[in-house]
Amino acid sequence: MTATGADREAAGSTTRGYWWWERRRSVALDVGLALVSALECGLEGVEFARNTGIPVPVGVVFGLLAGSVLLVRRRWPIVVVLLTIAMTPAEMGFLMALVGLYTLAASEVPRRITVVLASMALVGTFIITYVRLRQSVAEQTDFGPGDWYVPLMSVFMAVGLTAPSVLLGLYIGARRRLMESLRERADSLERELSLLADRAEERAEWARTEERTRIAREMHDVVAHRVSLMVVHAAALQAVAPKDPAKAVRNAALVGDMGRQALTELREMLGVLRTGEALTAPAAAGGVPLASVRQAAAVAAASAATEDGPRLHELEALVAQSRQAGMVVELSVHGELRPYPPEVEQTAYRVVQEALTNVHKHAAGAKTWVRLAHREAEVAMQVENGPSDAAAADAGLPSGGNGLVGMRERVLGLGGVFVSGPTEAGGFRVSAVLPVGVSSPSGD
Repeated sequence: MTATGADREAAGSTTRGYWWWERRRSVALDVGLALVSALECGLEGVEFARNTGIPVPVGVVFGLLAGSVLLVRRRWPIVVVLLTIAMTPAEMGFLMALVGLYTLAASEVPRRITVVLASMALVGTFIITYVRLRQSVAEQTDFGPGDWYVPLMSVFMAVGLTAPSVLLGLYIGARRRLMESLRERADSLERELSLLADRAEERAEWARTEERTRIAREMHDVVAHRVSLMVVHAAALQAVAPKDPAKAVRNAALVGDMGRQALTELREMLGVLRTGEALTAPAAAGGVPLASVRQAAAVAAASAATEDGPRLHELEALVAQSRQAGMVVELSVHGELRPYPPEVEQTAYRVVQEALTNVHKHAAGAKTWVRLAHREAEVAMQVENGPSDAAAADAGLPSGGNGLVGMRERVLGLGGVFVSGPTEAGGFRVSAVLPVGVSSPSGD
C-alpha cells in the first residue's frame, strides 16, 4: 500500500471511530433524558391521579410510560411532540415538552409541520396556563394586579416554554446541516484529490515509459550503425589480411575510428541520462512527482537535439563510411540545404543512418540509393536498395526488429509521414517526410 493509500485508510478509520463514539454518546444522552423525564412524569402522575380521582399507582405508571417516550425522540419527534401536547391539560412532562420541541426543530421534519406543532404547543400551554392562573386569582379576593396580569403571564409562560426550545433547535439543525454539507464537500474534495493523485501517478508512469522508449531508441540508433560498420570492416579485414596487408591496416584504422566515434556518442547519451537523474534525485525520497519527470524528459529530449547532435550536412560523411565498408551507394540531394530545427535534422539523419544499417544487415552487397529533398515546408528522405547479392558474405549481424519501429516513432513524433516496405525489384525502400518547424506533439 502506498503512503497516500495508508493515509486515506487511517483517515477512514478515524472517521469511523468518531462516528461510533458519537453514536454511543447520543444513545447514552437519550437514555439519560428518558430516565429523568420518566421520573418527572411519575412524580407528576401522583398529583394528576389525586386531581382526577384515579388510583395513584395508575397515575405513576402512566407518567413513567409517557416520560420514557423520549427514547424515540430522534426517530419519531412528531410523536413525542403530539404526546406532550396531549398531556398539557394534565400538567405533566415539562422536560419532555422542551426536549421534544427542540428535537423536532433540529430534525429534518418539514418546517411547516414544525411551525404547526410548535403553534399547537404554544396555544395549548397558553390556554392551560390562563385557566390555572384564572382559577388561582379568583380564589384570592385581595389580589392586587388588574385583569391584565393573567393574560400577560399566560403569554410569557407559553412563549417561555416553547420559543427557546424551538429557536435553539432551529439553530442546531441549521448548524448540523452546514457541518454535514462541509463534510460532504471535504469528502468530495478528498475523492477528487485521490483521483488526481492516481491520474498524476499514471501520467508519471507514462512519462517514464516514454522516456525509457526514447532512450532505448536513441541508444539503438547511436550504437547499431557504428557497430554494424565495425563488424563489416572486421570481416573485410579478416578476408584481406593475408592478401593485402596495406588494405588491412586501413580497415583496422577505420574500425578504430568508428569505435572511438561510438564511444563518444555513448558518452553523450550517458551525459543526458545523468542530467535526468540529477533532476529527479531530490524527489526520490518521497516518490517522483509528475513535474520532475516531465522536466527531466524535456531536458533529456532537448539535450539529445543540441548543436552536438548529427546534422543533415553530415550525410555525405555517413554515406562515405558505408562506401568504405564496401557498399555501393549513391547520394542525391534536391533543393538547397538550409538550417532546420535540431530535432528535424537529427531525425532525418537517424532515419538515413538506420536505413543504411539495415542494408548492411539484410542486403549485403546490394546497390543503395539515398535521396534527400529540401522542399518549402518539409524535408523528405528516401533510402532504397536493390536485390541483395547472394554471393556476398553474410556478416552475421543480429537484428532485434526495433530499427523500423524506432524510425516510425521518431518521424510520427514530429508529425511526419513514414512508409517502408519491399520494392517490385526485390529490394527494400524506406521513405520519410518531416514538416519543417513543427515540434513534437507531445510537448507542452
